[in-house]
Amino acid sequence: MGQLIGDRAVVLGAGMAGLLTARVLSESYRSVVIVDRDEVEGVEGARRGVPQGRHAHALLAKGQQILQELFPGLDGELAASNVPAGDLAGDLRWYFNGQRLAPARSGLMSVSSTRPVLELHVRTRVAALPQVSFKTPFAVRGLRTGGQGRIIGVTIAGDDGEIEELAADLVVDATGRGSRSPVWLKELGFAPPEEDRIVINLAYTTRRFLLNSDPYGADLSINPVASLDNPRGGFFPKLHDGSSMLSLTGMLGDHPPTDPEGFLAFAKTLAAPEIYEAVKHAEPLDDPVTFKYPASVRRRYERLVDFPRGFLVIGDGVCSFNPVYGQGMTVAALEATVLREQLAQGIEPDAIQFFRAIAPLIDSPWDISAGGDLNFPGVEGPRTLKVRMGNAFMGKLHTAATRDPRVTEAFFRVAGLVDPPQALMRPSMILRVLRNSKPAADTGRLPVSEQVHVESGSRNDQ
Repeated sequence: MGQLIGDRAVVLGAGMAGLLTARVLSESYRSVVIVDRDEVEGVEGARRGVPQGRHAHALLAKGQQILQELFPGLDGELAASNVPAGDLAGDLRWYFNGQRLAPARSGLMSVSSTRPVLELHVRTRVAALPQVSFKTPFAVRGLRTGGQGRIIGVTIAGDDGEIEELAADLVVDATGRGSRSPVWLKELGFAPPEEDRIVINLAYTTRRFLLNSDPYGADLSINPVASLDNPRGGFFPKLHDGSSMLSLTGMLGDHPPTDPEGFLAFAKTLAAPEIYEAVKHAEPLDDPVTFKYPASVRRRYERLVDFPRGFLVIGDGVCSFNPVYGQGMTVAALEATVLREQLAQGIEPDAIQFFRAIAPLIDSPWDISAGGDLNFPGVEGPRTLKVRMGNAFMGKLHTAATRDPRVTEAFFRVAGLVDPPQALMRPSMILRVLRNSKPAADTGRLPVSEQVHVESGSRNDQ
């Protein structure tokens, strides 16, 4: 433990954002209490408070790196639990615009874990910290104020209706996209944040199968991404217990059905036909279940000029991304590192400074997901010149990545939030994209990936 800032910090929410927040707070507060409306200790499966936990999840490469820093040896623990892991760009089979991207060895790890399994491992690590305890199942009723705009704790209620006042030097709202912080701010006389909203009307429908054939080969997952020509998508990962999970995605109201026949019919329309062939005669292990996501929402806390002392908001409560991009957990991890840096100064974190510090970290993933969604004509939101030009370029980049593994690698380094988007605009990368986004006959030369193979004989299948 470093320099103590206060006696007790309270974290609202025991999801990934809350767990990571508790981890960094444990270095600066004598005790950290995590409050959640669900019973979480010892829970191994999906729970009520995290409905998206029943569906395919992704921890991007940058998030994996941060988790390894906060919890050394976590990757080994996951491997010991038979959780598959491999290269994000080389060991997952990606389809964009109906075409398979050329595999690349990026050095970026992807862990093929369900959300409950990953959360269990992280929660076990957090629970082992002597400073951390859990208070569940308790619902949060509101914030407690001590005058002069300071939060001094929370009011919580148990399942039996018992009301309890929980004192705190710092309260952090990590309750997710359903965060009530804007309402609480109004009640306390503070202005709520402005919101940016991208309406996508998305739904996931997921079912687990025991396959009687192997569609993967050496790959960990098969992922056909929604496109303009086919706005239906899917994620089909191997799981740690030998089963497979198929999460179908449909936006703008084209939701995957929950009846078995409709589920299979929807799967048959995906850009990766091997998925339907694998599941049509497989053994279902459960019934299809749906999760709906109406809109991506970014709350502009960084634009506020006044905010209660002793209170922060983190994770999806600040920005809730379209889940198909897999950004939520990684952005929460990035925000936790910012909080850790501020706590290292030895003083109570300032909310406005925190929000302004995390805003640039949110900008890139928000531009990626919101901009990508605005490529679909039915999605509501402002289509700036930046968005239109970005989508035009990304269309060419995805075509180029079907031929050139170096384009695939560069794309996933940006999508994995390891490199900034500007990395895709380097002159050498733009040249690769332009050369490889045209038919080979039109360029007068081989695609770059084939040139490299002819010249070096070392990258033909990367």
